[in-house]
Amino acid sequence: MATPTKLRSLYRSFLRELPIRPRANRSPLQTRIRETIASDSATTIDQAEQFLQYVKAQRMYATLLERYNPGMNMDEEERVKLTARRVGMDLPVEYETGKDDGESK
Repeated sequence: MATPTKLRSLYRSFLRELPIRPRANRSPLQTRIRETIASDSATTIDQAEQFLQYVKAQRMYATLLERYNPGMNMDEEERVKLTARRVGMDLPVEYETGKDDGESK
């Protein structure tokens, strides 16, 4: 049987990993975690600790993925532009047909 302090600590650790929400508007996941931890079964507490480690690892994985692959969520044009800047070049301005720039020749 886990102590109330351990259960509270475990629940707070879960809340730190989840997106911040007001207390009045708990998500269904928060409610489910709270009910599961409150059941105070030894097996349930072990599973909760294991799941907490998994959630922390997933958050760290996402953080590292964003840090080391900054162009991952960019479209191809933006990625090419940033790559050119990285090596000290700027891409030429592309000519677009059909646009009238106001100058007559």
